[in-house]
Amino acid sequence: MKKYDDLHKCGGKNPKLTVLDKLVITLGYYREYRSMKNIAFDYGVVKSTICESINWVEQTLIKDGTFALPKKRQLLEDDMEVEAVLIDATECEIERPKKNKKNGIQEKRKNIQ
Repeated sequence: MKKYDDLHKCGGKNPKLTVLDKLVITLGYYREYRSMKNIAFDYGVVKSTICESINWVEQTLIKDGTFALPKKRQLLEDDMEVEAVLIDATECEIERPKKNKKNGIQEKRKNIQ
């Protein structure tokens, strides 16, 4: 928390999301399978802010070392028991069909005034 405050003390615009908000967003993203757009709407920010927040929380946890995965050499040992948790947090966006002349209704330009 102190490092986060020191990072934003230098000046500039205040962050829109607090550390607690970022943590809650990340946990909600993994738990509820909500899209980033949906979460962004709830917090009144853009989708990229949510993406950056989730990445920041993930990188902070990785740097902490408490949440590190075992190395490949450790996994190859026969006497080691491995407990794994799988999280499916796939975000799928639906794309709109592209507009072109075939899909649109054509009108004659002569009749337009």
